[in-house]
Amino acid sequence: MIPRSDIELHSRVEAELLADDGPFAVVAEEVLGVACPVFRDRLPHLRQLLESSRGFGDAEYMVYEDRRITFADHHARCASLAVALAERFGVGKGDRVAILAANRPEWVMTWWATVSLGAIPVAMNGWWVSDEIRFALEDSEPKVLVGDRKRLARVHGASSAVPTVEMESEFSELESHAPGSELPDVPIDEDDPASILYTSGTTGRPKGAMNSHRNIVALNRIQTWHGLRLMKIALEKAPSAGSSPPPANCTLITSPLFHLSGLYTGAVTLLASGVKTVYMEGRFDPLKTMALIEREKITSWGPMGTVALRVMNHPDVSKYDLSSIRQIGSGGAPVSAEVQQQMRTVFPNARASLGLGYGMTEATGMATINFGEELERRPDSVGRALPTVELDVRDANGEPVAEGSEGEIWTRGPLVMLGYWRRPEATREVLTGNRWLRTGDVGRIQDGYLYVNSRARDLILRGSENVYPAEIELRLEAHPDVAEAAVLGVDHPELGQEVKAVVVPRENAELDSRELAEFVAEALAYYKVPVHWEIRSQPLPRNATGKVLKGILQEGGENPFLDE
Repeated sequence: MIPRSDIELHSRVEAELLADDGPFAVVAEEVLGVACPVFRDRLPHLRQLLESSRGFGDAEYMVYEDRRITFADHHARCASLAVALAERFGVGKGDRVAILAANRPEWVMTWWATVSLGAIPVAMNGWWVSDEIRFALEDSEPKVLVGDRKRLARVHGASSAVPTVEMESEFSELESHAPGSELPDVPIDEDDPASILYTSGTTGRPKGAMNSHRNIVALNRIQTWHGLRLMKIALEKAPSAGSSPPPANCTLITSPLFHLSGLYTGAVTLLASGVKTVYMEGRFDPLKTMALIEREKITSWGPMGTVALRVMNHPDVSKYDLSSIRQIGSGGAPVSAEVQQQMRTVFPNARASLGLGYGMTEATGMATINFGEELERRPDSVGRALPTVELDVRDANGEPVAEGSEGEIWTRGPLVMLGYWRRPEATREVLTGNRWLRTGDVGRIQDGYLYVNSRARDLILRGSENVYPAEIELRLEAHPDVAEAAVLGVDHPELGQEVKAVVVPRENAELDSRELAEFVAEALAYYKVPVHWEIRSQPLPRNATGKVLKGILQEGGENPFLDE
């Protein structure tokens, strides 16, 4: 059972949904040799999820520019594509198919066709430069590389030994290779690898996290459960709201498909739920985003990084009708209480569902969610553990710490990855023998709610004090003239390290380091107040998932990722 909410309505709804005789009953089963909680009722693999989506028929699944693809059409194209991958490129169970492209329907169809063969799609970072693409191709050894023209041009001969399919000119032939085909029938086990997502690689070479069919199906069940939780809470709060049908669900996906938020919580879960998904061509554009929300009547959006701020702070935001948004949430980085409140103001119809989550690629993306009234009460928490997710906080020796004490966050359950692709030593560093995942994040659990302080590697050691950058960054970003902030440790001969802040002002604002220091000191202890300041005119360097590249801020250099 998940930790109990202190809001009676939330607790009651959750108990009803998790009842032993209901569709979300949780039971103990053995997963890879370890007993853990799982949903009793679940699909055996992802191909069955794709097959089930056929039932949504002529309803729209994907919208991309002027293209509209129905669920039935998507199923038919995936079936033909799977046959083409098998017959033309010899793709079979366990083989890899690399995908290198911007968000577009061909990306999604390639992933589903590959999964249906029991093969493993490799989601390659669309922001990578040539050297990184080369590394991932050598690491994953795919049977074929499917990509868009712009990104294939970066390969520069690196894929000479790997057959390629260019989406713009060659993909349609594969879609029509075997019209009328059914999906493959190769046996697939729950714990077969289903997808490889490379970690962001903000330090060192990225590692390929292997997520299994069990992992992704379990995530889908959790998200379905949470969606029903939100719906039941809303109906009990306002029963009359159910008297007329709400607008059809429609989700805008702006996160890259090579990241779990765009792929697993976007394309996969929404296919299973029969929800229309809308994609944009090219790099993120706040004006285009607002126009899409208005035109398509978008009901749900999961902005990552600074994406939401770029919309909310745009001078034309009031000119667009954003009232269709009923659900909005984020994850991957802390979001200050001030920004949360701004989201409630700009998207007022999503106030009750506004959510922030915690997870990582190695745990298939989700461990907790804080939402609605609970988030308003505890804006600095990432919420309670979700069903089937075990959470713990432990010391350097792997021993549990007392409630409310800080330590490393550990998690276990059906969402934990199989391991890193061809990295047994790296896998052993983060996965214990009984399949607890050491996240590398520092946090605490209080009254069932998780609070995340920082990545362990970002910790600043000032004298005898631990300083968590995220805490200072949130304070700085609460300043009305600060657009972005990053906090780093700099060497000091006596203290070991001192605190440095890199800040970017909002448009037409000027920043004064002394005034900023006073602002931080009003809320935080003296040793957390930055003594070194850098005020930059350019945005902070970030990777494709919105994480700040602190190594570049620390050591200098250019952002290696190509935002195209």
